[in-house]
Amino acid sequence: MTDTARVPYGAWPSPLTIDLVLEAGVSVAEIRVDGGDVWWSESRPSEGGRIVVMHQLAGGTTVEASPEDTSVRTRVHEYGGGAWWVDRGTLFFADWTTQRLFRADPGKTPAPITPASEIPAGDRYADGVVTPDRTWVICVREHHGAGEPVNEIVAVPAYGEGPPQVLVSGPDFVAWPRLSPDGSRLCWIEWDHPDMPWDATRLRVAPIESSGGLVADTITLGAAQTVAGGPDESVQQPMWRSADELLFVSDRTGWWNLYRARADDLDAATNLAPTEQDLAGPPWVFGSSSYAVCDDGTVAVAVHHDGIVSLGRIDDGAIELLDTGLTSVSQVRSLTGGIAPSDRSRASVVCLGASFTREPTVAQVPVGDGASGRPLELRPAFELDLPDGLISVPEHITFDTGEGERAHGLFYAPANPTVEGPEGEAPPLLVLSHGGPTAAARPQLSLDVQFWTSRGFGVVDVNYRGSIGYGREFRNALRDRWGVADVADCVSAAGHLASTGRADGDRMAIRGGSAGGYTTLCALSLTDRFAAGVSRYGVADLGALARDTHKFESRYLDRLVGPWPEAEATYLERSPIHHIDGFSCPLLVLQGLEDVIVPPDQSEQIVDAVRAKGIPVAYLAFEGEQHGFRRAETIRRALQAELAFYGSVFGFEPADDLPPLDLR
Repeated sequence: MTDTARVPYGAWPSPLTIDLVLEAGVSVAEIRVDGGDVWWSESRPSEGGRIVVMHQLAGGTTVEASPEDTSVRTRVHEYGGGAWWVDRGTLFFADWTTQRLFRADPGKTPAPITPASEIPAGDRYADGVVTPDRTWVICVREHHGAGEPVNEIVAVPAYGEGPPQVLVSGPDFVAWPRLSPDGSRLCWIEWDHPDMPWDATRLRVAPIESSGGLVADTITLGAAQTVAGGPDESVQQPMWRSADELLFVSDRTGWWNLYRARADDLDAATNLAPTEQDLAGPPWVFGSSSYAVCDDGTVAVAVHHDGIVSLGRIDDGAIELLDTGLTSVSQVRSLTGGIAPSDRSRASVVCLGASFTREPTVAQVPVGDGASGRPLELRPAFELDLPDGLISVPEHITFDTGEGERAHGLFYAPANPTVEGPEGEAPPLLVLSHGGPTAAARPQLSLDVQFWTSRGFGVVDVNYRGSIGYGREFRNALRDRWGVADVADCVSAAGHLASTGRADGDRMAIRGGSAGGYTTLCALSLTDRFAAGVSRYGVADLGALARDTHKFESRYLDRLVGPWPEAEATYLERSPIHHIDGFSCPLLVLQGLEDVIVPPDQSEQIVDAVRAKGIPVAYLAFEGEQHGFRRAETIRRALQAELAFYGSVFGFEPADDLPPLDLR
């Protein structure tokens, strides 16, 4: 047995270096299956956050499919997603710089199929499909010009001849245009202000009408009907199982379940497996897929339960959880064509899968009868080569909020096999407030978390009221209470861990980005629970956010705070910028200067105000970064600054060699 040294918490030497975090920082985003080939996109911090489409052929060879000078990313809704799709070997993708759509035929130079917009990146495209005759690409277009952007479903000539034709216009937002296999019908999702897509949406279906023979020169829709959705029902992820059968996810029971509607009676939908579990998450981005139907009819689903997301199978109206070893599953796609080894089940899916000990990877999972469910990695996860005992596996915790309700979280204890903390001391605690706020703690290996636990910090990732994965009632518990319920739950999580001896109540910090940054700033201005705080592009002034943000979230606060400007008093009451007197501990603020979701002035205002009060503040602003950090140099500097910040506040000397931090 190796003797362990006693070293102050936070000062533990860790083999999980910043260089290793960056080296392992390539992340997979979306997956597509085209016949027997698997495609995925990955973000590369070492290339400035460039998003690249990869193509794995049936033989196992993997090639880069998108041009080397292109980042495949769309700005629709600013959060993007669904920036590329594949049809019979042809890749269609949105170019980040121009936002035009391109077609890349095998072996040929990609060609634009949408015209250049009058203003730079003024027309943006996402979430497309190709008609069976390959004449049209049907997708979402977001047009920027005078006034509010216009979101529509358009038909784009697949070979770039002629302007896009508008198929659906009128709703504030549209998503998921999907064609029936025979090309005769189009379904889509739509919703209007002030709803977000997890509040209330409508599933619509309309027949396709065209003229011009086999190669149509016009395409229109016939009369549309509403299949599902309406007030207080969120419908998402429609998929044609056949020309006569439509699947979709709805939370009409209070939980996102999977439904089937038949073409001869679309109004009568059947719940395929009634369960008090969510089978989907919030559609923040385009291109999500939480279920798949295999060729033999097997239905695989991602199931949210106990803070994790497992892969399950619907069998005889019930859900059977598969023993996959995965704790995080998304991008579930049916695998067809023969890529599976001969000893694998004939019913297989491909998904983005991860566990608490392994980073997300492209995994093939057998889901048929008699299958083991164990994944085969098609894109192997990065091999960290870390010593045993370094990875902290979390505990799912549930605790009282102090308001007669319960909240949840994932608690990670410090872990390092070579050192331990001083005898009789509890470790410092980092309380993570996730973004969204309609999101959740990520149930997977995160080097951003392990970086801290391997240095002697406890970490709790809080699923406060409003988080997803616990049903609609829990999700709606944040309505009109943002800045109150989420803050109370973060404070309660910290108090719970202090009372059980797992954290030092005097050395607690709260950190979060975007909406989590807002929760962080609220907790610092309205409570005295924390000794330090770190805000990444956090909201400081709710009124300014309501007046100046992008279309997708421009009415989000109506549900979370109240309608603007009618509820202006509430906005003032819940804005940290108006409670500077409440700040009493050091603050670190990190901000991208090209952020259009939470503009830099939000961070700059809080920094100036808190510093003017005489409280130590450090502020780092990063050129070229948008909402969320993607560049290796930014990620490096942010980690260095945060570790130096905690060392200064909590009184330890980090083992890492760090540049000085301007904390004043």
